[in-house]
Formats: sequence, C-alpha cells, structure tokens
Amino acid sequence: MLLSESTTPGRHLSREIVRFTRRSVRRYKRSRGSWSERFVDAYSWGLGIAVSLTIAASFVLALRNEIADRASTGSSIIKAQWLVLPAPVLWTLATYAVLLVVANLARRLGPITVGGPESTWWLSLPVDRRPMVLPPFLRKAVLTGVGLADVYLPFSIVTAVDRTGPEHLLASAAVGVSGVIAVALAAFRQLGLLGPRLGRVVSVAVLLACAVLPTIPGAPWPEALVAVAAVVLLAVAGRRAGRVRGEELIRGGAVAGHTGASLFMMDSNEVLRALGSGRKTVDGGRAAGFFARPAGGPLRALIRADTVAFLRLNPPLLASLLWLVACVAVLVEGGLPEVAQLAIIVIAGCATASGMGTVARKTALIPELDALLPLHPALVRTSRTLMPCLAMAAWMTVLSGLLVFLGASDPALIGVGALAGVGMGAGTLRSATKAVPDWSAPPVDTPFGPVPRAQIGSLMHGLDVTILAMVPLLVGLYLGYTPWAVALAQALFSSGIILVAVLSKPKRA
Repeated sequence: MLLSESTTPGRHLSREIVRFTRRSVRRYKRSRGSWSERFVDAYSWGLGIAVSLTIAASFVLALRNEIADRASTGSSIIKAQWLVLPAPVLWTLATYAVLLVVANLARRLGPITVGGPESTWWLSLPVDRRPMVLPPFLRKAVLTGVGLADVYLPFSIVTAVDRTGPEHLLASAAVGVSGVIAVALAAFRQLGLLGPRLGRVVSVAVLLACAVLPTIPGAPWPEALVAVAAVVLLAVAGRRAGRVRGEELIRGGAVAGHTGASLFMMDSNEVLRALGSGRKTVDGGRAAGFFARPAGGPLRALIRADTVAFLRLNPPLLASLLWLVACVAVLVEGGLPEVAQLAIIVIAGCATASGMGTVARKTALIPELDALLPLHPALVRTSRTLMPCLAMAAWMTVLSGLLVFLGASDPALIGVGALAGVGMGAGTLRSATKAVPDWSAPPVDTPFGPVPRAQIGSLMHGLDVTILAMVPLLVGLYLGYTPWAVALAQALFSSGIILVAVLSKPKRA
C-alpha cells in the first residue's frame, strides 16, 4: 500500500513530463511550417505511396503467374532432383529465419530505449520511467507486427497460389503477431526476466512454433491463441518497462540512433559497425601464449595481430551458416528459375562477405595508424585481407562441395569456388575503405532522367568486385560443368581483384 502511494505521484509527474515534451515538440514543428507545405507534403506522400503500391501489386501478380507457369516445366541448376524439399517446408524455414533476424535486431537495438535528448532531459530525474519508455516500446512492437504482415502478404500471394484471399490475410496476420512476440521476448531478455542462454533457447523454440502457423490451413483458432499470447507478453513486459537499467536504455538508444543515421546516409559500413558495437568479445586468455611468442618481423607481427583480432571480434558464423542453408534449400526446392537461383547465390555471397570485413572496417576508421607501421601500405592491406580471404574461401568451398554433391556440376567446381572466395574476401577490404557517399554532389542528366552517379559509385565500391569474383562460378553452375576456361577465368578474376584491393590507394572511410 505504501509502495503504491509513493509511486503514484511519481508516475503522474512522469506523465506530465512526457506531455510537456510532446507539446513542446508539436509546437516547435508547427512553427517551422505552414498548412500549405503540410498539404503538399501529404499529397506527395499519398501519391508516391499509391504509385508504389500499384507497381508492387502488378509486380507481385506477374511474378505469381510466372512461378505458377514454371512450377511444372521450370528448369533448375540441379538437373537431377534426387533430394526434393517440399515447398511448405522451405517457406516455413524462410519465415523462421526472418523472425530470428527480427528477434536478434530487437535485442541489439533494444526494444526499450531512450534517445540522446531524452537521456539528458529526464533519465536522471528521480521519477518513474515506465510512462516515458512504455509508449515507444508499444509503438515499436505494433509497427514491427504491421511491417512484417505487410511484407509477408505479397510473399504469401507469390508462394501459395492455392490459397484464398482470407487465408492470405490470416497468414499475414499470424506473421505480424509473431513479430510482436519476437519483440516482446527481446524485451524480456532486456529486463533480465530471461537469462542469455535461456532467453535464446526460448526465443528459438517459440519463434519456430510461430513460423509453422502461416502454413497451417483451416480454422483461425491457432492464430487467435498466438494473438492472445502476444498481448499477454506485451502486458507483462509493459508493466516492468520502467525497471530497465539506465545504461541499457542509453546503449540501446545509441545503437538505434547510430543505425538509423547510417541507414539515412546509406553508409553500409556504419550500419555494420553500429549493429556490431554491442557484440561481446571472447576471452583473450587463449591468445596470451600466442602473443608471447617472438614476432619474427613486423609483417608477421601484423598478420598475427589481424588474425587474433578477426577471431576475437566474433565473425558471424551463424549468419554464414544460415545463408549457406538458404542457398541449398532454394536450389533443392527447384521451383524458381535458374536466374533467380543464381541471384540468391550472389546475394548470399555478398551478405556473407560483408560480415567478414570487421577488422578492415575497424581499422579504416583511423587510416593514419596504418601509415605509422614500418611496412609498405600494400603489405598492410595484404595482412588485412588474409583472414577474410581464408574465411570466404572456406565458405565457398563448402557451398561448391554441397552443390557438387547435389549434382549441379563436376568436382572441378570446388576449386573454382575456393578461388572465388579468395576474390570475395579481397572485396571486403575494398568495401571497408570506401568513402562515405557525398549527397551534396549534383546528379548527372541521362536519357532516363537524373542519376546520382557519384553516390551510386560510392555505394557499389567493393560490392562490384565481390559480384565480379562470382561471375565464373555462376557460369560454371549455369553450364552444369566446369570447363578449363572457366577455371582460368576464375583464377585471373580473383588475382586481379586481389591486386586491385591491395595496390590501389584506399579512399577515406
């Protein structure tokens, strides 16, 4: 009783602070614009959204008809389909992977956070924080659910041709509710209600059950039960939202703000740095004996330091395995045309390679330190490229070996894949040292309209050579065998990419 009487005034004071802050923000925004400008902005946004929805709807319907026509006659990279993966299993795994990504991002960004001005303004006040952090948390959970439902609706229309309209809507609602549960579980882990290991196990098990729901036809009772569970989880997390530690609120707000600003500026390096800033490092005791050995020269010392840094910064092994499984699953299913299957392999390769350039991205922040080393700059960049090349060569070797095992090509493809991985690893250094896009540069007029050529060139810096390193491998997959010309071209492409990445002068990262 005494506790409730003592917390009630503080809670009212917190609500008054929130109301005052929101009124001040609205008053400031109103003073900065007129009604005519708001009407023009609303009309432009509405018109753009309508046009985008029309184009998206026509594209989804056309893609649905194309996939339906190719379902029985379409060809695949794997000619002899001796291992067939049912389509519902594939789409369930895809949904499950998306839910895991949402849960992981929610945990890193922190579903319950505060921004920089809020932490300066009211975080240090001796008042109840729940009225201040609860509305943003609920807003994030609802927006996540709505966004996942909107994204899954065209996916359901394309992949499940035999469903009716209400069934598509019901499946999309189930995925949206699953996204809300993922955010609520991330809040449980943030509040300490679930330990790190127990929370990870519970999230994996619960989201797996949620991923199965969209593929279950029939009555909507399972979706209704999941919706009730989502409401209960949000209510439990919301009642304890004010108990999150202040440093955790600031950490999540800093990561979220850094990520949002990086996405706004379209700087991929900063996005990866922001998402990996809260990642824990492994114990350095195992490397103590390794460091105690004689260096044997500055180059060997630098290679040893880069190797240990690569291992201690925790390369994304789980994400690499998920992309590997995704490639094999899509190829085994065989419902997509060959061009789409090759495109998925390229996307998986680029996504995996981007995660291997952690050391290069860290060191690219202060390039002046590399200039102080008693080594040629080319040798320094060679040391930075060594571990990404080895990691990507191993990943591509495993992928090529699985494709050869499934019957996509002959065993020579494994060697081609290893060489392609070396070139892709060198592309991570080129991507890590690219300059930030300069959005003040004017676009270039073309027959198709103005094109921001300088910005596109900066964004594609590094990604271009990564895709180029995979071209001979893709040719070998498309042909179904590996001629000697493809292997020679792969060796030339990879060696040329390494020379370009090592000898070229890096831009200001």
